[in-house]
Amino acid sequence: MDTSDTTPSHSAEPGTPMGVGIVGLGAAAGSWARTAHLPALRAVDGYELRAVSAGSHESAMRSAEMHRVPRAFGSAAELAAADEVDLVVVAVKVPHHRELVKAALDAGKGVLCEWPLGNGLAEAEELADLASSRGLPNAVGLQARSNPALAYIRDLVADGYVGRVLSTTVVGTGQAWGAYTDPRNRYLLDPANGATLLTIPFGHTFDGVASVLGEPEELRVEQAQRRTSTVDRETGERVPMSSPDQVVASGCLPGGAVATFHYRGGSSRGTNFRWEINGTEGDIVVTAPTGHLQLAPISLWGARGDETEPAPLTVPGPYVGVPSLDPVSDSAAYSVAHAYRQFREDLRTGTSLVPDFAHGVRRHRSLEAPPAPEKR
Repeated sequence: MDTSDTTPSHSAEPGTPMGVGIVGLGAAAGSWARTAHLPALRAVDGYELRAVSAGSHESAMRSAEMHRVPRAFGSAAELAAADEVDLVVVAVKVPHHRELVKAALDAGKGVLCEWPLGNGLAEAEELADLASSRGLPNAVGLQARSNPALAYIRDLVADGYVGRVLSTTVVGTGQAWGAYTDPRNRYLLDPANGATLLTIPFGHTFDGVASVLGEPEELRVEQAQRRTSTVDRETGERVPMSSPDQVVASGCLPGGAVATFHYRGGSSRGTNFRWEINGTEGDIVVTAPTGHLQLAPISLWGARGDETEPAPLTVPGPYVGVPSLDPVSDSAAYSVAHAYRQFREDLRTGTSLVPDFAHGVRRHRSLEAPPAPEKR
């Protein structure tokens, strides 16, 4: 079937809910779809969760019953073909993104795919080209930039709070890729799966920083592998790790300010996330309990002029578009919900503030890095 002129059945008009089908919403606890996408969709007006799919019809039925979803399908292709589904959300492990996104696009449906878009740049380019050729709505899950705190920082910088930006420095940890792992995260240990310290926590945060300060020019990225194994917390087994656990990057922001980043695997007894923006007139400090800026509760601090110590900055109410979600108690869904809200607005008004597949390709390209040297 030629779907080049096919568009989703929804109109994105007020009062017309967009029917959503999620690939990856299982019954088991801990999945990103369950902790982030499910509460986000139920907190944002204009969406209606109508279908789920899983590896088998039986597991899909269990998930649908648990989460009170009307339809259950044993495959993503069946879900995408359902008339009541307008938007397919792909929230599974990275190696499966390509086949699942293609199935949705082939069915003429819009797609929101979690980040990374593909397992490497080539897959991302293929999916972006396909979505563009079909003229279908698409978004990639780089949610950090949708957090109200980042929108507020963006405006503070634009309004001259720090004066002329001189430099920005980011230090973060990735939680995984450290001393311990668990069965659900073992696939992160092999870089061939596309889910690495570079692509996930660093990639999400880098995209958020770029949304505030502009795209760093001539970014230089280096990786290193200092650990060659990790311990499974559940079994006590020591398992091999071939993925880098150190990422260092530097570049210049538009206008010449210096940007530096250092991401470390695991967790730190010291700093787990700190982002400083230093300017001629002031400073902004962003802290969080983890380097995953896309899901962490964010604290803001600032000082300018004669102030010598940073003081807490509160995000003004108008920036918060989904007040029913508490950014501290439900942090995993907070940025995701704001991304869904903006995506709906993009479809209704023709704006394009939520990152699409083309943006995802540019982000993949900016993160291209040489292989990590062998541990010495």
